[in-house]
Amino acid sequence: MAKIAVVFHSGYGHTLRMAQAVAEGAGAELVAIDADGNLPEDGWDTLNASDAIIMGSPTYMGSVSWQFKKFADASSKAWFSQQWKDKVFAGFTNSASMNGDKLSTLHYLFTLAMQHGGIWAGTGLMPSNSKAAQRNDVNYVGSFSGAMAQSPSDASPAEMLPGDLETAKLFGQRVAQVATRFRG
Repeated sequence: MAKIAVVFHSGYGHTLRMAQAVAEGAGAELVAIDADGNLPEDGWDTLNASDAIIMGSPTYMGSVSWQFKKFADASSKAWFSQQWKDKVFAGFTNSASMNGDKLSTLHYLFTLAMQHGGIWAGTGLMPSNSKAAQRNDVNYVGSFSGAMAQSPSDASPAEMLPGDLETAKLFGQRVAQVATRFRG
């Protein structure tokens, strides 16, 4: 089995719920970025030892949160030594609107992974886009690049739709499968 870490920031708890679902699917360890943009004491060691890094951030103003950006900037130490080269990377995000510029956030995460010399894994999930599709279906938001969820601005984390959380779990499983294949 590949060793997988989920590094994420969550401002209101919705992205935390996604991270938990992704980690459940991937059999991964959670590494939370705190409100000041810092990792826990052993966070860098966990990421360095991982075969795959799944990154998550809410979409704020069309991109990652400033706390995630602080982490990304601090990862330049790993970049300089190419410590994360050839790791599998993936990403996920949540926002209040159905679109909410989530793809911009995933592009940011993808670019960060490519700067580190990583190998990107998408969802591998077909979208739920038929006439019979329901909002609670898996991959209803329809993302191939990474997992996306939508949580209304007045919804608590407990009110997140099971379909979005199942999408996150299946995405985690996909990343684990890809990481295991690359690990050899």
